[in-house]
Amino acid sequence: MPGHVQHAMSTVILTIGPAHTLRQAAQLMSARRVGAAVVLDPDTSGLGILTERDILDSLGAGQDPDRETAHAHTTNDVVFAGPDWTLAAAAEAMTRGGFRHLIVLDEREPVGIVSVRDIVRSWADADTLPAEARPADTRPAGEMAV
Repeated sequence: MPGHVQHAMSTVILTIGPAHTLRQAAQLMSARRVGAAVVLDPDTSGLGILTERDILDSLGAGQDPDRETAHAHTTNDVVFAGPDWTLAAAAEAMTRGGFRHLIVLDEREPVGIVSVRDIVRSWADADTLPAEARPADTRPAGEMAV
């Protein structure tokens, strides 16, 4: 199903524990070239997400990345997507919630993460860009885009 989360999501999932420091999380995220980590708390069996923005906000506040833990900066009130969600539904959820990543669950198990970048990359193919999201061509006739 083109235009669905399962075709745009990254299946590279970095999972960390709540006791990881922000420096450790950043190093792992950098090594995997991902912008978010799934935080699995074995005590609660809960899933949260730690993003590059969470780490940036902590550093910007002057906090020590070697002392701050993922637990203290994890978003636990997570919106999850299903692999069969449309990209438009995922984009709407992100816009409404003010975030850039969704953990994708299938049968309650994380199977991927979809980001705004993944959606834009998928929509770059004009055939999958929703009509309402297509930019209007306002160039005069005969003028070419550069």
